[in-house]
Amino acid sequence: MRRIGLLAVLTLCWAAVSGSFSVPNLILGALVGLVCFWLVREKLSTERLPIRPLALLTLGLLFLKELALSAWAVLKTVVRRDMALKPGIFAYETGLTRDMEVTLLANLITLTPGTLSVDIRDDGRDGRRILYVHALDCADPAGLRRGIADGFERRIREAFA
Repeated sequence: MRRIGLLAVLTLCWAAVSGSFSVPNLILGALVGLVCFWLVREKLSTERLPIRPLALLTLGLLFLKELALSAWAVLKTVVRRDMALKPGIFAYETGLTRDMEVTLLANLITLTPGTLSVDIRDDGRDGRRILYVHALDCADPAGLRRGIADGFERRIREAFA
C-alpha cells in the first residue's frame, strides 16, 4: 500500500513538471514511476522510515525560505561592480547517519544558490559523514557550518526522528 501512495506522488510530480494532467500523461507518469521502482528494487527496503509530516512540511518551508534568501544574495553579489568574493570549499561534519538523510542534506545544500555539495566522506567514527561544500562566498566557514547545522540538519533530524 505504501508503494501505491509513493507511485501516486511520483505520478503527480511527473504531471506537475510536465505541465499536463491529461489521462495519457498521468498514465505515462505512472509508467515512469514503475520503471523507477524497478531500477531501485534492491534499495527498496521493508524498514519503515519514521516520518513526522508537520516537521517535513517545516523542512520544506525552510528550504523555500533559504532558496529565496540565497537567490537574492547571489543576485546582489553578481550585480555589484566589485564582487568582493572569497569562494572556497569547507568541510561540514554531519551527525546524520542514515544514507537517505545525508543524501537529502547534500541535495538541499546543492539546490540552494551559492552552495554546492562536492563530496561526502565517511570519517570512520560512529558512522559520521563529512560533506565538502563549495560556497560562492566562504569568508565565514564557521557561520556557514552553523547555518547548515541549525537549519537543514536540525529540520531533517526532526522530520525523520
